[in-house]
Amino acid sequence: MMQVILYVVVAALVLTSAALVLLVLLHRGKGGGLSSMFGGGVSSNLSGSSVAEKNLDRITVVVGVFWLAGIIAFGVLLRTIMTA
Repeated sequence: MMQVILYVVVAALVLTSAALVLLVLLHRGKGGGLSSMFGGGVSSNLSGSSVAEKNLDRITVVVGVFWLAGIIAFGVLLRTIMTA
C-alpha cells in the first residue's frame, strides 16, 4: 500500500515539475540578467503588470507550493519505507 502512495507522489512530482518549468518559462524577463544578454531586455514596459501576469504569478506560486509539499511527502514516505 505504501508503495502505491509513493508512486502517486512521484507521478505528482513529475507533473508539477513539468508544470513549474513551463510556468517559469512563460514569465516575462525583468531585464538586467541573462535574458537581456540574449535580447530579452529590449521590450519596453509602459503599462506595468497586467492581470494576466499577476494570475501567472499566482498560479506559479500555487504550483510551487504543491511541488514543495510533494517533495516533503516523498521524503517522509521514503523514510517510512526504509525504516519499516
